[in-house]
Amino acid sequence: MTMHLAHPALSTTGKKRGKVKFASAEAKRKHEQLDQEWKELLKRQGVEQEQKRQRRAMSAEPLSYKLSAPIGRGNTNHIPSLNSGAGVASLAPAKVYTGTKVMGIATMHKSNAVPVFSDEEAVEISKMRR
Repeated sequence: MTMHLAHPALSTTGKKRGKVKFASAEAKRKHEQLDQEWKELLKRQGVEQEQKRQRRAMSAEPLSYKLSAPIGRGNTNHIPSLNSGAGVASLAPAKVYTGTKVMGIATMHKSNAVPVFSDEEAVEISKMRR
């Protein structure tokens, strides 16, 4: 389904929640009280300290280290590569069928290539064409 046919509720934009509206002053007071109790519970459990540690760890400078080559494998940038001007390998000879079993290749339907082993098969294949 393309997006121009989809309902506006399926859109990925405008998903932010608005300001919380309470039905009454009593509902607002109860919400604030529950929120305060929840924060106190988290503080007693040490969650606030954990969040401070996480923030400090995320704002810390990332670790930096230098990779070095193992002993005996130094930097070899000073050794130039050999350029002989020739190719890497010679061209392989073309593959040609030299056997006596297959007489040829026939086309049965559309571009379906079929090997032909005898004269009878060739006649059968020619009769199968549309």
